[in-house]
Amino acid sequence: MAQKDQLVAAIDIGTTKIVALVGRINENNRLEVLGMSKTVSKGVKRGVVLNIDETVSAIETTVEEAQKISGIKFKDVFVGIAGQHIKSIRTRGYINRDSYEDEITRDDISRLVTDMYKIPVEIGEEIIHVLPQNYIVDSETGVKNPIGMSGKRLEANFHIVIGQVASAKNIEKCINRVNLNVKQLILEPLASSDAVLTEDEKEAGVVLVDIGGGTTDVAVYYDDIIRHTAVIPFGGNVITRDIKEGCSILARQAESLKVQFGSALGDLAQEDKVVTIPGISGREPKEISFKSLAYIIQSRMEEIIDAVQYEIESSGYMDKLSAGVVITGGGAMLRHLPQLVKFKTGMDVRIGYPTERLASEKNVEVNQPMYATSIGLLLKGAEFLREKNETISVSKPVAAVAPEPMVKSEEVQEAEKVSRDKKAFGKTKIFDNIRAAITDIFDENDSRM
Repeated sequence: MAQKDQLVAAIDIGTTKIVALVGRINENNRLEVLGMSKTVSKGVKRGVVLNIDETVSAIETTVEEAQKISGIKFKDVFVGIAGQHIKSIRTRGYINRDSYEDEITRDDISRLVTDMYKIPVEIGEEIIHVLPQNYIVDSETGVKNPIGMSGKRLEANFHIVIGQVASAKNIEKCINRVNLNVKQLILEPLASSDAVLTEDEKEAGVVLVDIGGGTTDVAVYYDDIIRHTAVIPFGGNVITRDIKEGCSILARQAESLKVQFGSALGDLAQEDKVVTIPGISGREPKEISFKSLAYIIQSRMEEIIDAVQYEIESSGYMDKLSAGVVITGGGAMLRHLPQLVKFKTGMDVRIGYPTERLASEKNVEVNQPMYATSIGLLLKGAEFLREKNETISVSKPVAAVAPEPMVKSEEVQEAEKVSRDKKAFGKTKIFDNIRAAITDIFDENDSRM
């Protein structure tokens, strides 16, 4: 079992699913998922909690199962936050130090970052993340790590993520109601980036597109620095809704059609194939062609890609993303989606699996694009604990508790003896019957001879 300082737990509250995980960073700096559970998300729309009771019930169910599977009862969790209320700004801050001679320390950087949390934001908003991009020491620009340098004025360019206070409080309220504590709220596109992007991609320039059920998260990296983040307020659910309305079928049938037979490119769909959908309440079944289904999906997916492209252009790094686009999330598994994204953006495209820091030999089940955010939350949580030199609060591992030996009463022992005797008697009686039948057969044959 891992030591306390290696353990980390996370909860991914999505529009379509809620995932609870507990894991540890092993000696090879790889993540081992010790327990994972997911359940259908209720009460969440477009990444925002709208029904506290339903969300709490879903969280409670998945947390209990994750704790049971892992044998670890955790109290502190890292939780993802998204939603259309999320926005980001770029700004610069500075501090003046007492002496030119003293070296810049981690405490100086912490003081500068802490000051940035105090910048004014609009009423009802709060700062979720303060992310340093690069530093300026006196007149020296473009410094990535100023620790150890000498200088009196320490400046930095920051990427600041802002969200609504009410949305963050509702998430915390849901977590607290299941007797857990939110260690930190983490922006979901940042978590997904940690799980699926390589260091080379971040340095060359890349955009991560995480297509979830209710939102599509975007993160732009260049020169190993986060440059832009955004949350687009629609995802895979709007495609399902379009199929439902376009084909006049039930929502669950539309989701099944999308997953099993859907394609993001209508021109590549087979013209001569149809799928039959049972009619509602005894009505006539419907036949839907693969090509019609694909064109419905393509039209909506093109809108999502256009919104993503707008965010990329807004970042100012459209022409610098040598590594292209990495798509992840549940929506990334849609057939021919990489081809459509490449056609629309003109960039190289790959599907992102959370394998970069995952101990894959033990965690095959979670190595899917739909779990990119969940795995990223564990990685971000472990990084937070390491930087703060903290641990999460856990109870004694359940698996380590040996069950007490059960002492059987005389009545129970006697009942078991009677049961064994009955079974033995039953077997003896069966053999006696078989032996008697065989004897009768031979006696009959002897009489005929």
